[in-house]
Amino acid sequence: MVQLPIPSGALDRVRREVERNLQRARNGIKLAAGTSRPALGQTPKDVVWRGGRSELWHYRGSRNSGGPPLLLVFSLVSRSYICDLVPGNSFVERLLGAGFDLYMLDWGVPDERDADNRLEDYADDYIPAAIRRVREVSGARPIDLLGYCFGGVLTLLHAAHHPESPLHSLTVLATPVDFQKMGPLVEVAGSDAVDLDAILDDNGNVPAGIIRQMFRSLTPTYEITQYVNLWERLWSDDYVATYQAMTRWSADHIPFPGAAARQTLDMLLRENAMVTDRLVVGGDRVSLSDITVPFLTVRAKRDHIIEAPASEPLIDLVGSPDKDELVLDAGHMGLIVGKTAHRTTIPTIIDFLKKRSEVSA
Repeated sequence: MVQLPIPSGALDRVRREVERNLQRARNGIKLAAGTSRPALGQTPKDVVWRGGRSELWHYRGSRNSGGPPLLLVFSLVSRSYICDLVPGNSFVERLLGAGFDLYMLDWGVPDERDADNRLEDYADDYIPAAIRRVREVSGARPIDLLGYCFGGVLTLLHAAHHPESPLHSLTVLATPVDFQKMGPLVEVAGSDAVDLDAILDDNGNVPAGIIRQMFRSLTPTYEITQYVNLWERLWSDDYVATYQAMTRWSADHIPFPGAAARQTLDMLLRENAMVTDRLVVGGDRVSLSDITVPFLTVRAKRDHIIEAPASEPLIDLVGSPDKDELVLDAGHMGLIVGKTAHRTTIPTIIDFLKKRSEVSA
């Protein structure tokens, strides 16, 4: 019997699949044992200001390349280390590499002392205090402000209520304005039957576990699909490390201060005040049309948290004569981590900020 030769390409594929199966077994054991978890948020930084539980971080390696310093403002209900996930997959790392003098306003973990914090406490007090400190440390007059998710909401409220704020530009990522268009989240949180007082914990805040379950309800099949994707890529050490980091972050929420949660529910969601122009901040009527600094909004087509209809109106509501919009085929987290972020989102943000620095120079 004549034995036909096996094509070398087929042998290579078999060898590769055998090697990958061995890698799958090794990485599967590590995952099951909970070992080799990547360290997160590792870019060196210094705390240059504190207010309540909040901290202002100044990242080491920042360089004053002549442009304004950049202040990142994160969401109130999740951890900011998503911006500095792991080396090689870090928004912070890329911004530092581009020469920015970089700062982050991290809200910490709210407790009973923060239960009475309202949205204006963040937009009128904490953000202005952080801006003042950035200017002191950097010696700069204007700064660039960047808000992610609900951090973007807070920066919009700040810029609308404080047209005198020394902002050189404002950039927001995955930021909602039409809260009535946030899909299942409206049904979960926006019903008149929802009793916020029954949800609050003993500290007077919305517990992290409630927030986690609320976000999980938006993607009920997520855990199934993530395990399918994990099995397909379990052989890749880089993919497994990123998977561990992302799944840890997606479950790592923090409490939502009770008073701010009530305002969000009543004013932003039920009254839909950003779209209906009924915003009240610190007792004053404000409008997004009062924002006139150079402006960029970045949103994702496949964002399951801030769905497209919730963020689409923003570009028309802001009054800035110099404004741009970037719409990407990405998910919520994919705007700042992963291939899409590093290929498109981050370079676009860097280009936006640097071009406006050149114009004002």
